[in-house]
Amino acid sequence: MIIIMNHMGTTNGVAEATTAGAGFRFALCIPHFFSRTTHRVADLSVNLAGLKLSSPTLTCSGTCGYAFEYADFLDLSKLGAFVTKSITREERIGNEPARIVETRAGMLNAIGLANVGLKRFLAEKVPQLDRMPCKVIVNVAGHSFDDYMETCAAMDGLSCAAAVELNVSCPNVKDGLTFGTHPGRLKELTSEVKKVLTRKPLIVKLSPNVEDITQTAKATIDGGADALSMVNTFTAMAIDIQKRRPRLANVTGGLSGPAIKPIALHLVSRVYRNVAKHAGVPIIGMGGVQYWQDAAEFILAGASAVAIGTALFVDPATPEKISAGLNEWLARQGVERLSDLVGALELPGDEPRQTPYP
Repeated sequence: MIIIMNHMGTTNGVAEATTAGAGFRFALCIPHFFSRTTHRVADLSVNLAGLKLSSPTLTCSGTCGYAFEYADFLDLSKLGAFVTKSITREERIGNEPARIVETRAGMLNAIGLANVGLKRFLAEKVPQLDRMPCKVIVNVAGHSFDDYMETCAAMDGLSCAAAVELNVSCPNVKDGLTFGTHPGRLKELTSEVKKVLTRKPLIVKLSPNVEDITQTAKATIDGGADALSMVNTFTAMAIDIQKRRPRLANVTGGLSGPAIKPIALHLVSRVYRNVAKHAGVPIIGMGGVQYWQDAAEFILAGASAVAIGTALFVDPATPEKISAGLNEWLARQGVERLSDLVGALELPGDEPRQTPYP
């Protein structure tokens, strides 16, 4: 889409005004020699297995609460989708404090999936989500097949939930969540959830804390996943050298932020090239996305969209700024659609990519 405006803010070269009380109408003619500015708006829309988003930016689960917590700081209507914090069948109080520690170029968190549980979520949070100005993806966690299936079945009937994201890889809880590191169990879980989630896309969030992430990605896709989100946080720790104790009460937590971006990029590229591309399964890239350049790297590596998490604590307007930057990048590249650059990374030995762009 191209919008042409002159510097006086009109499109036809004529401005009109009415004198108060007199009904006098006059026209101000603006000379044609005034410069005109052309604003090219690229197509940033995303199709995630049938889930159509107007923007490629999502929030990461666990960074923005349940619904409107960020509404005073972020225009939610500019998001592609809002992803809720993890919902479990039973209410969880989470881990003991300290639960968050800042690290160099990142952050450690060991919240422990604190949430209100399914019953209160349906009663208290769903009415808020019904008013969200963007698509909503509900993140679901559990400790058994029954946990996941009951919670996901409840989401299948919610009009406010456009999709479900399975959290099978949280690294900061003590009591389970081993599905994400075992390909066989992960495939079985995905398959079972698909039986009860019949009307919405299923996104599975992959753990980076595995020997070969392409194996868990393949297991998830074989189980019926419609999309992948990757990667979750890396298991890590920090030590208080004065007290000679871990800085987190849980000892370890999940590392996020710019520190993990190069690793996350590598894993997205591997999964895209070896598994997802051939299966036609889209990827939501995440892990250290802070600026539009980060998002562009993930797109080139094979992600169809990106999710922003830790950066929101620095600047809640990050998603909107990323979209603006991507729009300008596409204009400079001479590319009309962001989707045309998904997986456009050229590695040594690759066949030249055939595109209509230079």
